[in-house]
Amino acid sequence: MLKNWLIAIVVNAVAILAVAALFDSFYVEGVGIAILASFILSILNVIVRPILVFFTLPITFLTLGLFLFVINAITLMIAQWMIGDAFVIDGFGWAIIAAIIISILNGLLQSLLKQVVK
Repeated sequence: MLKNWLIAIVVNAVAILAVAALFDSFYVEGVGIAILASFILSILNVIVRPILVFFTLPITFLTLGLFLFVINAITLMIAQWMIGDAFVIDGFGWAIIAAIIISILNGLLQSLLKQVVK
């Protein structure tokens, strides 16, 4: 279980670095900060995300789940606030775009890892 969590943190860090390479409005100082951001996001996804999902359940239902990207963007912004100048997102719109791309990359990388590990 710990191994899977550590792999998920590394995969998420790779996705964060990829988004930082794609957009100038999304800045990560280095690999260490990406791993730290991924670790903080994993903690936020366990503690804060369920609370946000619960309180936004009606709008999430109405948008057929698309509002979850907004929740992911909120957790990205909280992580950015916690880390400081080493992890910067230039606005909430960029956080939503980053959350969408990070989610897609996480899904792709996780499925690739499952195929390789078999």
